[in-house]
Amino acid sequence: MKENKRIYFSREEMFVLNRDLLLERGVKIEDIAQIAFNQQSKYNPKTTLKACIESVEKILTYRDIFHIVQLGVEIDRLAEEGKLRSPIQDVIRADLGMFGIDEIFGLEVAKMYGTIGETNFGDIDVNKPGIVKELNERGKPGTNECHTFLDDIVGALAAAASTRVAQILSEEEAKRDPNYEPIRMDI
Repeated sequence: MKENKRIYFSREEMFVLNRDLLLERGVKIEDIAQIAFNQQSKYNPKTTLKACIESVEKILTYRDIFHIVQLGVEIDRLAEEGKLRSPIQDVIRADLGMFGIDEIFGLEVAKMYGTIGETNFGDIDVNKPGIVKELNERGKPGTNECHTFLDDIVGALAAAASTRVAQILSEEEAKRDPNYEPIRMDI
């Protein structure tokens, strides 16, 4: 009898599956949140690491993010094990600069938070802070690891979290304005 495999997961399950897969690849939520904190705290001193951690955790519950994390890590794993056909095996394993599909995964994550999310991702992609740099270096040709997709996904998660925190802080600021009056929305 064929085993019936699940393809739908709750937000909580997607979070756990994403968190555990990231941990398996050497990435902690705190590593991602630290990049978001460093990026956002330059612009808003009210940024907290706790808010960045909460943002990363929230983002990891989204279905599109679940699919991107799961697929990106699986492609890296297959390339690591030499299980893709050439020439794509060699292109991904080399993390060829002209490949660009890994950046598309990152942009899809960052795009959830608009132009600022994409701009924040660009900054992280170019400067490679923290765990992004570590993943990039550990995945270089000649090593046993491949993080062609994961380094961009992790950078994009940090960019999205940074932008989400900025949005939350600007909302809080708006509500502190003495002229603020809640608008009733009957939807």
